[in-house]
Amino acid sequence: MIWANDITLAYGKRILFKNVNIKFAPGNCYGLIGANGSGKSTFLKILAKDMEPDSGEVFVGPEERIAVLRQDHFAFDEETVIDTVIMGHEKLYKVMQLRDELYAKPDFSEEDGIRSGTLEIEFAEMNGYEAESEAAVLLNSLGVPEEKLRNRMKELDGGEKVRVLLAQALFGNPDVLLLDEPTNNLDIKSIAWLEDFLGRFQNTVIVVSHDRHFMNEVCTHIADIDFSKISVYVGNYDFWYQASQLNLKQKLSENKKLTERANELKAFIQRFSSNASKSKQATSRKKLLEKMTFEDIPVSSRRYPFIAFKPERPCGNVILEVKNLTKTIDGEKVLNDISFTVNTKDKIAFVGKNSLSKTTLFQILAGEMEPDSGSFTFGVTITRSYFQKEHSNFFNSNLNLINWLLQFAPPKEGESFARTFLGRMLFSGEEATKKINVLSGGEKVRCMLSKMMLAESNVLIMDEPTNHLDLESITALNEGLIRFPEVILFASHDHEFVNTLANRIIEITPAGIIDRLTTFDEYIEYRESCDIKTA
Repeated sequence: MIWANDITLAYGKRILFKNVNIKFAPGNCYGLIGANGSGKSTFLKILAKDMEPDSGEVFVGPEERIAVLRQDHFAFDEETVIDTVIMGHEKLYKVMQLRDELYAKPDFSEEDGIRSGTLEIEFAEMNGYEAESEAAVLLNSLGVPEEKLRNRMKELDGGEKVRVLLAQALFGNPDVLLLDEPTNNLDIKSIAWLEDFLGRFQNTVIVVSHDRHFMNEVCTHIADIDFSKISVYVGNYDFWYQASQLNLKQKLSENKKLTERANELKAFIQRFSSNASKSKQATSRKKLLEKMTFEDIPVSSRRYPFIAFKPERPCGNVILEVKNLTKTIDGEKVLNDISFTVNTKDKIAFVGKNSLSKTTLFQILAGEMEPDSGSFTFGVTITRSYFQKEHSNFFNSNLNLINWLLQFAPPKEGESFARTFLGRMLFSGEEATKKINVLSGGEKVRCMLSKMMLAESNVLIMDEPTNHLDLESITALNEGLIRFPEVILFASHDHEFVNTLANRIIEITPAGIIDRLTTFDEYIEYRESCDIKTA
């Protein structure tokens, strides 16, 4: 059990939390959600006691241990992988060190023997004799091979470090588990393992994630940060989204009806207040009007951009034919004799372990790279827009957002058009005059999506468009692409995004491609059944 009592935190005039009281009970997994900047990671730090609030306290049950997924990838560089994981249980690791130091003494005394006996009891009670094997199982499940367990952390790449730090947080059955973006840099198999692990975990979990599928799979409750407070909903992310939208619609509908009724009463009063025969009725309606109360609907910090791709014309019958594309980069064959045909209404998700393969294919189709061999042909009616995974070169100038956007708008349009368009993409007022070279990652993505919308193309090529976006923007993009009536070729690590959008999956493998008309979930089941048969 962990609970927060009257937590308040402000940065200047900006209040993140005001008198927040919330309890997180054992056996539940709480998804902590909120708009970018609402304070999700900050609240996790307060719960972990890594940060002090302005007022209020955090309480944890007696003798209960908190484990945190740390984001500092360099903090353990000099430690071995296996030790880094075990260090997640600080008390156990300290006993291990004392025990090893004691047994290494050349002049082991009787007093040392008594001390060692006490340490051995503590060590056994904390399951210390199984610590290394437990850590190794965790690491293996997360894709860190056994041969790297004795490596120094500094010898690992960024993705491997993230997996080790996740294993560190999960190690030793903590009473409270705080996870900030735990699926980052995990493949589908590792995410599925983590979902299963958390599903069986009996203690308290509080997680921040932009992965909606993951939140739906593991969360029993949603803790929503909005209006400087935290509201808890029973259910997963989808249930929260539906419930919150329905609640808002009901409040707006009730206020609308009350407003209409109030206007009717005001009109009657104004018309008949001086009419002797109607004066009693007018007075009665005036009293009724005075008793009417409207529910205040506070302004949410959560904002959804308006994303809608409208093609200037339909695709036609011939869209794209790819024949025997091959490409080698730095000695690695990333595309091996790739052939496929794109059909009308296709929304194709390109998947595979090697992200370079997908990016290379998209760059070739966008005309930014030449294949070593093979060819591709678009139909004559096709216009295409390309969302690059790496798009920083579009933001190197000193232009403000308005002038940047007008580069891609129709020639007749001016500042008023740009401001309106940018406002719908959450750049309103003075934000529209920001310099593009100071934008955040999420802001740049929204700009690139704006550029694509203005192009009105009928084929969209998108390489990891959900990177850097918050949940609200991912949801808006997801819904906008589902409504898009023409062809999409895309890659994404967001499971929910792929599963709800794609009607065809093409997996790029070292040997070629696997091409199936199916949803992503169905494709995963197909691959698992193939693996079982092969085994």
